[in-house]
Amino acid sequence: MKQTIYLDNAATTRTRPEVAEAMMPYFTEYYGNPSSIYEFSTPCKKAIARARETIAKSIGAKTNEIYFTAGGTEADNWAIKATAEAYQAKGKHIITSKIEHHAVLHTCEYLEKRGFEVTYLDVDENGIVKLGELKKAIRPDTILISIMFANNEIGSMQPIKEIGTIAREHGILFHTDAVQAYAHVPILVDEYGIDMMSVSGHKFNGPKGVGFLYIRTGIKSRSFIHGGAQERKRRGGTENVPGIVGIGKAVELAMADMEERAAKEIELRDYLIKRVLDEVPFTRLNGHRSSRLPNNVNFAFQFIEGESLLIKLDMEGICGSSGSACTSGSLDPSHVLLSIGLPHEIAHGSLRLTLSEENTKEEIDFVVEKIKEIVAYLRNMSPLYEDFMRKNGR
Repeated sequence: MKQTIYLDNAATTRTRPEVAEAMMPYFTEYYGNPSSIYEFSTPCKKAIARARETIAKSIGAKTNEIYFTAGGTEADNWAIKATAEAYQAKGKHIITSKIEHHAVLHTCEYLEKRGFEVTYLDVDENGIVKLGELKKAIRPDTILISIMFANNEIGSMQPIKEIGTIAREHGILFHTDAVQAYAHVPILVDEYGIDMMSVSGHKFNGPKGVGFLYIRTGIKSRSFIHGGAQERKRRGGTENVPGIVGIGKAVELAMADMEERAAKEIELRDYLIKRVLDEVPFTRLNGHRSSRLPNNVNFAFQFIEGESLLIKLDMEGICGSSGSACTSGSLDPSHVLLSIGLPHEIAHGSLRLTLSEENTKEEIDFVVEKIKEIVAYLRNMSPLYEDFMRKNGR
């Protein structure tokens, strides 16, 4: 039977058995509505409170600053739209970057159609926001800066602490999409000057369909979903109790072994990067070499089509991606890779591999050998490669 080597943990992760086990009673045994007043619903209320406390502690926040959502996309929408609505009397200018997740970019585009102005910052060749450009973009009517903690495609981590300081100095709210970073690197909201932060449970071995938004006390934020008094009257709808229990358990487990897990992933990541760059010619690493997520690797292979590479890898049981899983149906090259200056034809030849602590060195060796074989095979069919080799007398 063909083995499966899963290297797409930025798209989603395996739910840990302990998480699934913690959730099960809340489907079949403790199924009361947390909003009900009778005793039968008390275990559900308590379970939600425990999860909220675990999460708040993990980022140095207060429990009443954690709001449960259906995931990172909803949290991004809530943070940006509700802030725009609540602060529009002060100004209608928002600053973000060109390499944000579409949950941020499309929300900003939505607001532009409603009279807001958005500045999309350029990034350098490693995908890092230039602080000088950020300072230059600030205007008297700027109400929000939204910059992701780490990029979902190329793994580069932004200078979040410095951005938080700049925002605070200018009296501007700072939101960060930390979907890829939370539970993989330490984040303390006060230390980084973060006012709002989006997180999704399924990126760190929790269940799908649940996340949270951190909103600092004192920030005006309107109700995002109307029709109920849940989440302190800001998000109507019966709470997803099993999901909330699951994300709470996943946070507890992730915080307990984060350092050890990251060390293992970094070792495997760097081994994979070295082998591929040493052994596959005309290849580049996308994203910052060291200031990147512990588990993220993104290569651009010249003279090949990324989709063909993915299909051939899949035939060998290897799961990877060419960019964001949220846009995998699109044939356009990644907006992130174009923003770091890659030409279309090279951006099309990208491969993102995102590891977990469950991967082994033997698996990485197998993957490297298959990449070498497949890239060589695809290049031999490429007229561009043939032309290049002829011109360079190879």
